[in-house]
Amino acid sequence: MASRLLFSLILFMMCVTAQAQVYKWVDAKGNVTYSDVPPPKAAVKVETKSFSSNDDSGAALPFELAQAVKNMPVTLYSTSPCSPCDDARSFLKQNGIPFAEKTVTSNADFEKLNKVSGGTQLPVLTVGKTKKTGFNFVDWRSGLTQAGYPESNLLPADYRFASPQPAAPIVAAPTNPNTTQTPSPSQQPANDPNGFKF
Repeated sequence: MASRLLFSLILFMMCVTAQAQVYKWVDAKGNVTYSDVPPPKAAVKVETKSFSSNDDSGAALPFELAQAVKNMPVTLYSTSPCSPCDDARSFLKQNGIPFAEKTVTSNADFEKLNKVSGGTQLPVLTVGKTKKTGFNFVDWRSGLTQAGYPESNLLPADYRFASPQPAAPIVAAPTNPNTTQTPSPSQQPANDPNGFKF
């Protein structure tokens, strides 16, 4: 009886996925903060990300699919409006392919896309180091199969696809605590009537 209870407890512990929520925000001075504590109300550019012990989706992937994701990650570069991009996204979801989506809307995003694909045509699919430009159902399916992705959709019912992110995310300039700023004339303190200067 004790061994069954112990076995059940171990099995339960293996099935539980540890989840953590991480917050990223920018304060009024432009400082970027990462924390597991929710940001203050005055924070701007707030982002949240959930992490689990298996993957970012919160769902455990079957072994074959998890290996493909680990060895040959898939990224879709898209823009909006873009009919072929919408078709490409739908294709990946219907075929059960976990992927990161990078949106291309700014000049910096287009520069990043050009570095990745050597051009600006969209959509672009990267599977590991392989690039495919323009959506072609047969070509994309063949490339994914060669990369080890299963032919049928094996995603768990509770799998959540990651939210799209900019291809070239805006990075806040780091602040250097060793630099001092000279106050503007309106910020400079008045001289003391006794002759002391501040």
